[in-house]
Amino acid sequence: MNIVDFSHSSISLLPPLVALALAVLTRKVLVSLGVGVVLGALLLTDFSAGATADYLLTTVKSVFIEDGAINSWNMSIVVFLVLLGMMTALLTLSGGTRAFAEWAQTKIRSKRGAKLLAAFLGVFIFVDDYFNSLAVGSISRPVTDRFYVSRAKLAYILDSTAAPMCVLMPASSWGAYIITVIGGILVSHGVTEYSALSAFLQLAPMNFYAVFALLMVFAVAWFQIDVGSMKKHEVQASHGYGFDEGDDDSQAKDLNDELEIEESDNGRVADLVMPIVILILSTFFFMIYTGYQALDADGIAFNILGAFENTDVGKSLCYGGLFGLVSALIPVLRQKIPMADTVKTLWIGAKSMFGAILILLFAWSIGSVIGDMATGKYLSTLVQGNIDPMMLPVILFLLSGVMAFSTGTSWGTFGIMLPIAGDLSAATDIALLLPMLSAVLAGSVFGDHCSPISDTTILSSTGARCHHIDHVSTQLPYALSVAFISAIGFLVLGMTGSLAVSFMAATVTFIVVCVMLSWLSRRPIATTANV
Repeated sequence: MNIVDFSHSSISLLPPLVALALAVLTRKVLVSLGVGVVLGALLLTDFSAGATADYLLTTVKSVFIEDGAINSWNMSIVVFLVLLGMMTALLTLSGGTRAFAEWAQTKIRSKRGAKLLAAFLGVFIFVDDYFNSLAVGSISRPVTDRFYVSRAKLAYILDSTAAPMCVLMPASSWGAYIITVIGGILVSHGVTEYSALSAFLQLAPMNFYAVFALLMVFAVAWFQIDVGSMKKHEVQASHGYGFDEGDDDSQAKDLNDELEIEESDNGRVADLVMPIVILILSTFFFMIYTGYQALDADGIAFNILGAFENTDVGKSLCYGGLFGLVSALIPVLRQKIPMADTVKTLWIGAKSMFGAILILLFAWSIGSVIGDMATGKYLSTLVQGNIDPMMLPVILFLLSGVMAFSTGTSWGTFGIMLPIAGDLSAATDIALLLPMLSAVLAGSVFGDHCSPISDTTILSSTGARCHHIDHVSTQLPYALSVAFISAIGFLVLGMTGSLAVSFMAATVTFIVVCVMLSWLSRRPIATTANV
């Protein structure tokens, strides 16, 4: 099938921008993504009806089947979501969720404490962003609900701790991928002063967006900084509204009421904690094990970094999810809960994830369309030209943000923009290599955070059981604030070449921004309708 080349045309931006605009305006995510997919198909096939139908069929098929076999990555994420939904439902049935919430109320005595619990869990569970958002959401949601923290605030905490932690930690799926890409860049440009791992560790403090996004989460939680539509959601939550999948017009309900699951009165705290711990440890183990298998197949000696670089994340998540499900089933069997109730609960848990799975399938489809439209390639051409080298870090940060926002993928932006950053630094000033690479990493996470079509944004909404567009709109002011802080940091970093000076400049800006946001959050909102 012949498709039109848009790699040098601004038309390549049309499908993602139309999908984004419709999603914000209509709040119908599936319809908006579908329109973006169809529009992209029409453009790529020059509005030929037959070719468009053929392209759409091929695109949808590629979500499930790739190169004549099952698309293992996509389907493993779907399976993991189903397993996690079933596991979450069993935790409710066994009474573990209620027991943990009751225990937490004796230890966590305030709304602030509930939010800090979610934030700390988000920091410590950093193996993978998908796992982070869903697992932390499952643990934290009963506690934050009991203290009337809005689902939108929980979704913000999940999203702003998951990716930032993963992009900073070498022992994560993100870290392993980035280290691999950086290793290729160093070899291609003959850089021998540091290894790929050493470069990654030096990049971490330069990743201003990830660092200050994490700090912003704790500032928001501690100082109750609620701006924009987040304040409306927090006010509604304080009156008991907005706790059933993000519908702002209904009374608060517990998770067991939402899913029609009758909680056991015999649950223990361990019935919630142990399955989550087993889920984490088994996922971590299988990430190392599948990485070991890949190294062994290539005749390479085992090492932890090499294992993470070659791990099969999707398979590891599935195995971890299966172990977590079995461990969640044990308390149910111990309490001799009728098998009919258990089977019904498993179905309810799986069904609760169908909405998120549908959005992911549409997001993957528009991702394929965006790739064929060469949106990323067009955006990368905007970097070329006569640019002052000291401006390159901040320009790369902003451009990577636009690309990740438009494409809905930080990993895809890494793959396109990191090599470009390497080439630009080699052609201008090789001393700027690390600052420019860190700018790409930071910008990619920023754009991914803001994008309604990003899978990590979608899964954060799922983990919090928050309306997806509510999460996008409430998170945006915080993400843009941190982006401004980061832009100042990268501007100073490019001008001075000093990490200490640039980090200090970003820190001062962070404090000023937090004070301003705190002042804004104290101003009364115009309306608290539906309260």
